[in-house]
Amino acid sequence: MTARRLSLVVCSGAILSLAGAPGAAQAQSLAELAARIEGLQQELQAQRSLIEDQAVRIGEQREEIRRLQEQALAAGALSDLRAAGIPGGAEAEARAAASAPLPERPVGEEPALARVEQQVQAVPEGSGVLTPPGRFVFEPSLELTNTSNNRLVFRGIELVVGLPLGVIEASDVDRNSVVAAAALRYGLAKNLEIEARVPFMYRSDRFSVSQLRTVDEVSQVVRELSYSEKHIGDIEFAVRYQFNRPIGQRPIFVGSLRVKSTTGKSPYSLPFDEFAIPIGLPTGSGFWGIQPGINFLLPTDPAVIYGGASYLYHMPKTIGRRVGDVRIGRVDPGDAINANIGFGFALNPRFSFSLGYRHTFILPTTTQLGDTTQRSNSLQSGSLSLGMSYRLTQKQSVNLGIDIGATADAPSVSVSLRVPFTP
Repeated sequence: MTARRLSLVVCSGAILSLAGAPGAAQAQSLAELAARIEGLQQELQAQRSLIEDQAVRIGEQREEIRRLQEQALAAGALSDLRAAGIPGGAEAEARAAASAPLPERPVGEEPALARVEQQVQAVPEGSGVLTPPGRFVFEPSLELTNTSNNRLVFRGIELVVGLPLGVIEASDVDRNSVVAAAALRYGLAKNLEIEARVPFMYRSDRFSVSQLRTVDEVSQVVRELSYSEKHIGDIEFAVRYQFNRPIGQRPIFVGSLRVKSTTGKSPYSLPFDEFAIPIGLPTGSGFWGIQPGINFLLPTDPAVIYGGASYLYHMPKTIGRRVGDVRIGRVDPGDAINANIGFGFALNPRFSFSLGYRHTFILPTTTQLGDTTQRSNSLQSGSLSLGMSYRLTQKQSVNLGIDIGATADAPSVSVSLRVPFTP
């Protein structure tokens, strides 16, 4: 409107300046001025229409941004947050993006959907997001675990300080295991996935026991045992279901049910020597197990908080085997209560990491030996977890996890490498 008024003022001044001009020249000048005024009016009308169109487009873009944000945080299922694929059905673009190199830093403002997906890449196995419906995820993995225990036990009495009467036993146990596994996940629906996992285990254990007898005379007995075993482990099957679609900052809850078979070598199927010590190592528990659980993911930019709890129930059974002079009857292995919590953080589109803590309380095992029933002690296994993830393409990443034992009953260290990708 300011430009229009200025043009009218200029034209009015021109009209006044032409008022005293001769007749023919004055008429021609007035006609030219009228044409110029009409052109300016048309140009102003076009600019006004353009401004109105731009305002409409800006409103539509704001509405689209709001809709995408609600879709990512409120209406998006966990299957939409899996690393593989691009939402919207652009399959050709997804295949092209899968082979294209990722940028080293974010370009523009990163969508909330991509941020959440990156943040959950490094969380422990079983705590992440679901597989998109109709898609497979193949995940080979390799896990190395080391457990070392040094214990000194005195069995006897001490009549005088510094003069023990009995047996002093020092034991040194070093256990190593390597588990190579192949897991396959499939998304049945937007909020439902199934999984199968087949492990192959190699174990190597070394036991060293030194006894010092002081009852009659001082004597020392040293015994060393070393075993190794390689065999298939216990095959597992699992199903996961997303309960809710979060709104705003509400957490996402996912229920799971895992079933563990008895395909591994049972500890009760091993041969025993004359001292009732097993010869060889088991690669499975020998009991069927059912593990229901609940996990949650809480997006809180720039991180994602995760956590969960589960209960592993082992089905008791009667062994019915005689070892030496003792018959092993009904065995009820201890159940396990597991809980974990932590957070994941994405540093850039390629790299993310997670920190957490995991604790397992193992209930006592009850074993019937002949006419007596023995009950073991409960165990407390806690570990600090560190996870790192590096994305190679849109459909493939490399995940490294490190667990460091925080309690005496936990493994000393466990390192796992997972390479999930979508065919």
